[in-house]
Amino acid sequence: MAETGTTTPRERYRTQVRTEIKERAWEQIATAGATALSLNAIAKQMGMSGPALYRYFAGRDELITELIRDAYSSLADTLRTAAESGADLTALAHALREWALADPHRYFLIYGTPVPGYQAPDDVTGIAQGIMATLLDACAVLPSDGPATPFDTHLESHRQWAAGHPAPPAALHRGLALWTRLHGVLSLELAGHFNGMGFDPALLYAAELDDLLSR
Repeated sequence: MAETGTTTPRERYRTQVRTEIKERAWEQIATAGATALSLNAIAKQMGMSGPALYRYFAGRDELITELIRDAYSSLADTLRTAAESGADLTALAHALREWALADPHRYFLIYGTPVPGYQAPDDVTGIAQGIMATLLDACAVLPSDGPATPFDTHLESHRQWAAGHPAPPAALHRGLALWTRLHGVLSLELAGHFNGMGFDPALLYAAELDDLLSR
């Protein structure tokens, strides 16, 4: 019988098991990547049968979706909280880097190589669009006195990726440039490609950001 105003013991147990399954999944991803994710291996680690675990997640894709949803939601919350506290575009960009450095495997699950055969549901895409919207909000308040570029003109009629955001084309261009260049630096840094090159990746990231904001 349900407990009034709270969850039942069965619901709490289910939540605990799902949480442990996700923790084991992250361990697998850290060791061998998302493509090697195995519910049967997780079940064995937890002392469960495969069929028993499938009562909590119907399959690999459902588990991946939950992990991706958690990752996107974490980043969305991080940026939204920063924006609501008055963070400008520079501060948001650094919040993105700090979030990525805190858990590179989480970062790569959503911004690395796509998992073959996996398609994220619409609600996950919506969370990702919310992240971009927070950055576009910050881009839209910056001055843009230069002449329109050919890509600005292109974006006048190719803005469906912005999910209806009202930012002018120059701000959309800045947002895309920020997204691609900063993710490029982050991805190379987190993958270890700067190791041994003798410079500070944090300063490179800041220099790229300064260059973007000076345009």
